Amino acid sequence: PSGTGFLHLGGLRTALYNYIFAKKHQGTFILRVEDTDQNRVVPGAAEGIEDMLDWAGIPPDESPRRGGPVGPYQQSRRLALYSRASEELLASGSAYRCFCTPRRLELLRKEALRSQQTPRYDNRCRHLTPTEVAEKLSQGLEWVVRFRLETGVEPFRDLVYGWNKHEVAEVEGDPVILKGDGFPTYHLANVVDDHYMGVSHVLRGTEWLTSTSKHLLLYKALGWDPPQFGHLPLLLNKDGGKLSKRQGDIFLERFAQDGYLPEALLDIITNCGSGFTEKQMGRTLEELISQFEIGRITTHSALLDLEKLQEFNRIHLVRHIENEGLRQKLIRELQLLVEHVYGDQQVDQEVLEKEYVERVLLLRKGHISLLKNLVSSDYSYLWVRPSVSREQLQTISAEVDKIGKLVLGLMTRQAAVLTVEELNKDLKSLQKQTKETKYSSVMKLLRLALSGQQHGPGVAEMMVTLGPKEVCARIHRALSG
Repeated sequence: PSGTGFLHLGGLRTALYNYIFAKKHQGTFILRVEDTDQNRVVPGAAEGIEDMLDWAGIPPDESPRRGGPVGPYQQSRRLALYSRASEELLASGSAYRCFCTPRRLELLRKEALRSQQTPRYDNRCRHLTPTEVAEKLSQGLEWVVRFRLETGVEPFRDLVYGWNKHEVAEVEGDPVILKGDGFPTYHLANVVDDHYMGVSHVLRGTEWLTSTSKHLLLYKALGWDPPQFGHLPLLLNKDGGKLSKRQGDIFLERFAQDGYLPEALLDIITNCGSGFTEKQMGRTLEELISQFEIGRITTHSALLDLEKLQEFNRIHLVRHIENEGLRQKLIRELQLLVEHVYGDQQVDQEVLEKEYVERVLLLRKGHISLLKNLVSSDYSYLWVRPSVSREQLQTISAEVDKIGKLVLGLMTRQAAVLTVEELNKDLKSLQKQTKETKYSSVMKLLRLALSGQQHGPGVAEMMVTLGPKEVCARIHRALSG
């Protein structure tokens, strides 16, 4: 990736396919930062990309942070290699110095657009004699290095798109490979680095497919063997439009802040694409690796429906809650969330006890899509003990004491495992023991005593989640309040 911004879903998907391919074939997954366009480099962006790959659970084996045997892993620190390669190309006549000014190039571009043609360099400096070049250099004129494109490119076999070739010399001018500031363009840098880093396979976005013939010409001119290329089809919105970076809602930081599990993101961006033997929801990274076959990647764009992400997250959250080790992490996260949201209202530290928080998680498993759902207003009764007076309850029914005693009796008998079904039956038979309070009023009274709210989950569901001990404490408190 280029160090020009945050990692988004498209970048994550490209990294993920490379990671899966490397792990499938016992290879090495390399993160190399393409920071040769110094005007666009954003401080901290490269570190942010590596942070997000770590968060997503697909850390590189070699990278700027981790180092490795073929570093440095930032192109801005490899300038000597590019300079040497461009010198070789100049010496062999495969490249030449271009002295055209930015103003001339801009006029060329405007003229092409005016005549409704695709802007391209007219290769003017390609025809300069050695004497003319020497004269321009002696005048101290600024120059760049351009690569001499030749016609008659050889076809190459793409791992996804099959046999391909693009006669680049017929549709574009000779490309700049080394800029005036000594920095290379992507075309030279990626070729030089892949060679010196011993890269065997490159999986990259389909937008680079038409440039591959150009890159293969560079490999040939330098006398190097190229890696194998596979171009991944685009990741698009479900309506076929481009994912919008402007809204900021496709950047990984946003999903991490919103509490999505990285596994849910990896699952959804592979589920909407191709390359796997199966397509069920809820796949783990290990399953993705075992099911991956590069020959199964189709050339169709992957249409991503982010509205389904909550459901993907719900499935992965269930797996996390069921796993003893992963559950402990969720307990800690939920305790911090409760403190953050309800810290100033908290009456009792008991609601933060590990056993209580763990029971809430296990009972709500499958009902919530995100951990933060459990600190929404619907679930505030779990964390904040209500302040309800006896008078408030008496406005609903004069039989407050009788109902309270019946429920306390029920709770002591039900100290075993509470279920919503059993409790609903018990509450119906309990109401029959009152003289004039209707069932709906009993429910209203209990909901108020237990939560301080008039709306929310069913009373039986509330009682099961709170547990017998907490239900009794709240009933006693309401009766004496």
